[in-house]
Amino acid sequence: MLNGIGMTSQRTRARMIERLREKGIRNDMVLAAMAAVPRHVFVEEALASRAYEDTALPLGMGQTISQPYVVARMIELLLNGRQSLGKTLEIGAGCGYQAAVLAQLTKDVYAVERLGPLLEKAKANMRVLKQFNVRLKHADGQLGLPEAGPFDSIIVAAAGVHVPQALLEQLAVGGRMVLPVGTTEQYLRFIERSAQGYSETRLDAVRFVPLLSGTQ
Repeated sequence: MLNGIGMTSQRTRARMIERLREKGIRNDMVLAAMAAVPRHVFVEEALASRAYEDTALPLGMGQTISQPYVVARMIELLLNGRQSLGKTLEIGAGCGYQAAVLAQLTKDVYAVERLGPLLEKAKANMRVLKQFNVRLKHADGQLGLPEAGPFDSIIVAAAGVHVPQALLEQLAVGGRMVLPVGTTEQYLRFIERSAQGYSETRLDAVRFVPLLSGTQ
C-alpha cells in the first residue's frame, strides 16, 4: 500500500519531513522528493512501523537503508543552486530507496549494486512505485558505470578508504559528487569538477557500510 496506514501513513511521513527541516535541510525540492517516496515500501515488513524514523535500518546481507537525514543532506549538496541533478549515478543502490528519491529530481538515474539479491529487491520496489526512469545495474561500484558517463551528479552510499579514481573520471565538467570516505572515522566529501580540475571539501562525520569491490 503506497499511501500507508498507521505508522506508515502520510501524516507520519510529514513528521519525518518536519524533522529534516528542523535538522537543517532547507532545499524545498529535496524535501518534496523525500515526501514523495514511501520509505515503508523499501524496508522489511517487520520494520515498516519504523520506516519514517530518522535512522538507518537493516536490509540483510550486512547492508542498511540509509538514515533519511543523510539521504536528504547528500542530495541537497548535489542539488543546491541547480534546477535538476542532471544525469545521476548512484553507487550502492541497496533496496532502491535513495534512487527513488533521486528520480524525483532528474529524469536520468543510473544505480549500481554489487549484491545480486539486493538488486532484485530494488527492481521489485521500483516496479511497485512505477519508477521507470531508474536504470539498475549489477556491477562493482568502485568502477562506476563508464559506458553511461559522464555524470552531472554522483552519489555514493558506501565508504571507501579513498575517492575511487574511476568515479572522478566519470564526473562531468561542472559536475558534483558526494561520498563518505574513511574506515573507523568517516566523513562526507563534496567534490566539484571544473575545467581547471577538482575541488574537494570535507564535511559531516557519518557512518556507512564499507565500499567493497567485486560482485556477488
